[in-house]
Amino acid sequence: MRFASRVATWWKAVTRAEQLNSEIEDELTFHIESYAEDLIRSGLLREEAYRRARVELGGVAVQKEHCRAAWGTRIWDDVRADLRYAFRMLAKAPGFTAIAIGSLALGIGANTIIFTVTKAILLDRLAVPHPDELRLLALTQGDKGVVHSSWGYFDQIPGGKMLSTSFSYPVYKQLRQHNQVLKDIFAFKDFGRLTTTIDNKAEVVTSEMISGNYYGALGIRPVLGRPIVETDDAAQGSGPVLLISYGYWSRRFGNSPDVIGKKIELNATPMTIIGVNPPEFTGTFGVQSSPDVFFPFSMQPIAAPKFKSSLLEDTKTWWVMMMGRVKPGISTETARAALDVDLNAAVRATTTVGKDDEIPRLELEDGSRGQNAVGTRFAKPIYVLMSLAGFVLLLACANLANLLLARASSRQREMSVRLALGAGRTRILRQMFTESLLLSLAGGAFGLLLGYAGRHAIPHLLSSSWEPTMMNSRFDWKVFGFTAAVSIVTGLLFGLAPAWQTTRTQVSSGLKDNAQTATQRRRNLTGKTLVVVQIALSTLLLVGAGLFARTMMNLNNTHLGFRPDNILLFDLQPPQTRYQAAKGIALYHQLEEKLTAIPGVDSVALSEEALISGGVSNLIFVPEGQPQKSRDKRSAYYNSVGQDFFHTFEIPIIAGRSFEETDTETSRKVAVVNEELVKQFFPNTNPIGKKFYSDDHDDSQHIEIIGVCNNAKYYSLRQDAEATFYVPYRQQGGAESMVYEVHTRMRPESIIPSLRSAVASVDKNLPLLDIRTQNEQIADATKQERIFASLTSGFGILALILACIGIYGIMAYTVARRTNEIGIRMALGAQSGSVLRMILSEAWWLAGTGVVVGLGIALAMGRLIASMLYGLKPHDPWTLGAAAVMLVGIALAASWIPARRAASVDPIKALRHE
Repeated sequence: MRFASRVATWWKAVTRAEQLNSEIEDELTFHIESYAEDLIRSGLLREEAYRRARVELGGVAVQKEHCRAAWGTRIWDDVRADLRYAFRMLAKAPGFTAIAIGSLALGIGANTIIFTVTKAILLDRLAVPHPDELRLLALTQGDKGVVHSSWGYFDQIPGGKMLSTSFSYPVYKQLRQHNQVLKDIFAFKDFGRLTTTIDNKAEVVTSEMISGNYYGALGIRPVLGRPIVETDDAAQGSGPVLLISYGYWSRRFGNSPDVIGKKIELNATPMTIIGVNPPEFTGTFGVQSSPDVFFPFSMQPIAAPKFKSSLLEDTKTWWVMMMGRVKPGISTETARAALDVDLNAAVRATTTVGKDDEIPRLELEDGSRGQNAVGTRFAKPIYVLMSLAGFVLLLACANLANLLLARASSRQREMSVRLALGAGRTRILRQMFTESLLLSLAGGAFGLLLGYAGRHAIPHLLSSSWEPTMMNSRFDWKVFGFTAAVSIVTGLLFGLAPAWQTTRTQVSSGLKDNAQTATQRRRNLTGKTLVVVQIALSTLLLVGAGLFARTMMNLNNTHLGFRPDNILLFDLQPPQTRYQAAKGIALYHQLEEKLTAIPGVDSVALSEEALISGGVSNLIFVPEGQPQKSRDKRSAYYNSVGQDFFHTFEIPIIAGRSFEETDTETSRKVAVVNEELVKQFFPNTNPIGKKFYSDDHDDSQHIEIIGVCNNAKYYSLRQDAEATFYVPYRQQGGAESMVYEVHTRMRPESIIPSLRSAVASVDKNLPLLDIRTQNEQIADATKQERIFASLTSGFGILALILACIGIYGIMAYTVARRTNEIGIRMALGAQSGSVLRMILSEAWWLAGTGVVVGLGIALAMGRLIASMLYGLKPHDPWTLGAAAVMLVGIALAASWIPARRAASVDPIKALRHE
């Protein structure tokens, strides 16, 4: 038979089995009848002829089996039969089936949700052709490095060196010009938020600044319009154009093709929309979400001046990020070495290098996920969550394995009959695994639905109500593959013990109606071991839940040093093209006066950094008279604030005075310091009237301390108040943005329209950004801890439920199997109380063993989460003790009903039980 014909026959046998069976039966019947007619003509009687024909040619059923074996469909027939039988057996026990599928769905669903986030943070790659070829340029330098001013990502690495992905723009031009090992080098910069005006309506967009070769090097073509090209980035101001993301196109313009050629203002600079990016493209900074607009570096001095009017010629500020693709045939190390030589030459060509200055070393990092700052930040928490979710699934598997063990014991007679009728043990093993896999796949299907429904839960918890979502969880084939793999492995895992026990069934003992249970305790060892595993895992999850819940409580109860109630915050970011230096200060002061005059407003404060926002400014602090050589050794936090800052936040001034209206741009420079700064820099000395310098001011400008305030937490709830000094914003050079803090007794939704009107009366193109209360700001600072507390508490509750089911199931099964033994004990004089204590003591030993094992694992793993806790240690005795007491109590409570049932056994009926 030809191969194509065999495949066609196999497919027909699989998809149209009934039709093919009918055809086989008709053909075999024809051959039997034809042979019988020949025998009749040779002189045999009709009945004898048909009997001999069937004997010589074989029965129809036998020949059909031979045909199936020849076609290779026998396995398919067996699998189909196994599935039908498994469906019938599970349908006969709907309660067991519902509990099994529900437990698995919760465990697999939790793992699917966590994996979806893990994929978005750690596994997803940039949506560009061949992302694995991309290399992100980085540099490393020590304390004597020539780079002193850096704006962008940096990290400390072993050896005391700093790793940074920021370069100066002149260095980028030099590297690109002399590059011989990369296909091309393109530049980009996550530029943050900018103000845009569209149809006379001001709003805020996120932005990425790119070089003219960006789209060509990445191989990305817009879905609409054209990309930014070299001519758009040739000279300063040569490219007043921008592309928008697909998401922004949908939200703001309703997917209208008329967006191409539309004129908008970016930071009060006229720009033209020339294209729309593909929907999956997120830029090159990260894979989680896309900036709203992309515009060329040539427009930075005009549309986005920062620090200086132009950063394109600034050799001191390192801020540009670079990527490239390694040329074919060149290894990454070869490329790195060549680029390191080029970097050395570029630094010397653009920067004055001192005798003792260290030239940075160039490194090539994996660029397939961009900078991936979110991944770096959340990598450890995600691994912890994946581990906890895995423990939940393992707990569900142990629970289900126990239930299946009990069910397998009740089916011992059935298996003995099947073995006696000729079924092989491999056949029985396959049937048991089929049932297990059917349960796991059903649980996986429901778990996938739960995962899909909850795919945005963690991204939502990680996001602020006033900021765009930091990541988008894409539910793609990788998630389906993960869920399918977990479902199959889970089915094999919890089905292994029951299947193995079933294959050890003895035919002779299984067929006896009164098979004794003298060895049931030994046979039940596997089930009890699984219960111990369940309790150990439950202990681990409960300890984790307790530690993270107490961390959240400690953070909520920590002393702030200020009152956050009734304070409404919003940010203002005036375009630097219109408000620079003195104009920006005048604008902030004018708005401060306007807002203070609004009815219902008690006071208005300003600050460059909001309290407990994760943002902080750190400057060198040099008391007057300190030697020059020690100025680079001590620093302090600082914040630029308004005159009513301390009054608004109710931070007491314990010495001297606060800021006043007379502390203006032209008056002497003053500061208020906190107690911690006094303790560190002016011990046992009255600091009032003392002067200091900082690296944000000219040494000729003394800053005089006029007051001392109580310590107040600045940027983090976890960190105690650091040495901090506060200066009036009117005496600074002008901040690019400021946070307004409005103290009011009115509800936020009632006062916000008045605030918008007041700002619009000064400049209608100034939107209020990130409107939130101070309490919401503090809650946002603890979102990671809140997620852990919520998820681990949920895991802990689920662990308790599963442990309760497991303990109840094994004790009920034990009592049922020992009914005869209990009857004998009671017939010999045992009292109900002693039987009750016997069952409860067994549950006590199981629970105690599991708790001890679980606490040991929790103590061993505690160091992995020590840095994520606050106000307690991983071995906190109260948390460990509470988890142990709770689980032992749950175990005894779950065992109470089986114990009472055992204590109430009628000896006469029990002796007849088997």
